[in-house]
Amino acid sequence: MSEKNREGKRTARERLAVEREKQKASERRRRTLIVAAGVVCVLGLAAVVGLVAGNAGKDDSSDSAGPVVAPSGAQGKDALVIPVGKDAAKSTLTVWEDFRCPACKAFEDRYRSTIHELTGAGKLKVEYRLATLIDGMVGGTGSRDAANAAACAQDVGKFPQYHDVLFQNQPPENDDAFAKNSTLVDLAAKVDGLDTPAFRTCVEKGTHNSWVAKSNEAFQKGGFTGTPTVLLNGKNIYQDRTMTPEKLKQMVEEADQG
Repeated sequence: MSEKNREGKRTARERLAVEREKQKASERRRRTLIVAAGVVCVLGLAAVVGLVAGNAGKDDSSDSAGPVVAPSGAQGKDALVIPVGKDAAKSTLTVWEDFRCPACKAFEDRYRSTIHELTGAGKLKVEYRLATLIDGMVGGTGSRDAANAAACAQDVGKFPQYHDVLFQNQPPENDDAFAKNSTLVDLAAKVDGLDTPAFRTCVEKGTHNSWVAKSNEAFQKGGFTGTPTVLLNGKNIYQDRTMTPEKLKQMVEEADQG
């Protein structure tokens, strides 16, 4: 075989090898694209599933449709505040709470006696504002229904007592026991004079459901990060890691003395 022929065959083999390598590279790219597309689909499906799951616990606004009926004695913009204590008190404690919220119960258990002492002495006014955060996060309607029942108790001047009973008997966060009217009525029996036909009707009809929804909307628009949110004269004090019932009492008494 001549040198020229051998060179020609070698060149042909090299071209074939190059072409095969190109084909392998193309195949690898194709497989990569297929895998990548599959990952995107999986991620897309996960996003859809996550969105559905996330929305599953959102409040059903249709359940709160109807006129906004504020409880008796409610104050503030849109009558969304339930006041406890004397209006003349020099300090005001604004408390955003959810009756299903474990952190709210922890706050109440720790500060309850101090708050009662200060409101009873006329040194502190508390503005309770209700949210339904846990209903949206976990699902169910217990936050809303308990808030409605508390508003029903406010109608007859029994809000402070029933408020405390609800937190003292708070079910586990994932247990939507407060969504049962029977549970809310049974707890009302712990407050003298609250378990009446009028109270039961108010609870069963959800008289203040739309008011609760409006209150929760105000909470969301307020830009708060969670419940409880506790403001003393407009300043968030619950985020103060040094805050104690004793410190709160001292701050209120100092303000009372001028």
